[in-house]
Amino acid sequence: MAEQDARSVRELGEFGLIARMNAGRTQTPGVLLGPGDDGAVIAAPDGRYVVSTDMLVQDRHFRLDWSSPRDIGAKAIAQNAADVVAMGAAPSAFVVSFGCPADTPVAFVDGLAEGMWAEGERAGASIAGGDVVRAPLVIISVTAFGDPLRPPVLLSGAAPGDVVAVAGRLGRSAAGLAVLSAGLDPGRYPDAVAAHRVPRPPYRAVLDLPPEVRITAMTDVSDGLLADVGHIAESSAVAVDLDSAAVRDASLDAIARELGVDPLHWVLTGGEDHAFAATFNAGQDIPDGWTRVGRVAGGSGVTVDGVAWSGPVGWESFS
Repeated sequence: MAEQDARSVRELGEFGLIARMNAGRTQTPGVLLGPGDDGAVIAAPDGRYVVSTDMLVQDRHFRLDWSSPRDIGAKAIAQNAADVVAMGAAPSAFVVSFGCPADTPVAFVDGLAEGMWAEGERAGASIAGGDVVRAPLVIISVTAFGDPLRPPVLLSGAAPGDVVAVAGRLGRSAAGLAVLSAGLDPGRYPDAVAAHRVPRPPYRAVLDLPPEVRITAMTDVSDGLLADVGHIAESSAVAVDLDSAAVRDASLDAIARELGVDPLHWVLTGGEDHAFAATFNAGQDIPDGWTRVGRVAGGSGVTVDGVAWSGPVGWESFS
């Protein structure tokens, strides 16, 4: 990590800040030309690439009193890398735009950059460039690029008879948010709080799948399992039924008892887990690292144990 600097970003200046965020970093093979010119050059071995973008805004997607700068940086990269992987592509590069007040400590930006580069390394890609700007609060916008490993996996490919499976843990981010919101001691529930602060998408569960494994549709669980599987159901014009017993996580029970809630709500509607939900052709084995949680049938909509879910199904940006 860069030596801690007591200055503010105003004192360091725009180009000094950019140089500091990239100093000593090594680009991955997907970045042919990194920061320093008017644009980066990113490899596209397949002749095409997957691209996705997402934004985090202070006090909407993170709180500075709940998350460290490193946590925030890692989260920004993770949620974008997960979108690329959910399309069946391996992350190759990230472009990051960052806004903050002029009196933001340089040490904050150092931590942010550490988190971004660390999660980028975990995802297998590096930061190719970006922009910095003065803003009234902290804003991070990331664009992720990826190399397709198979034909793009769309939301619209599920068919009746397919099996629904999940890779990763569900509900932990929502449980961690509930712990922090209730003012409970984060140290009592470290796993849930850590999951909220920094999601850990199981990239390898997708990237290591053999080519012969037939994924018909896939999404990352960013808005909630019901909401995101609902996108598959709607796009594919099918119905999905989820098995509540298969998705429950017993590790959430203690938090739920203390707060007097049903942990199934966190599992089904809690966002920001960045697990992967996919449909697989019936008749093939569910791959290692994946858990069968439901089935696809003719019809429309998403049910749980055969019954329609009442109430909110997940995160919605303008609600």
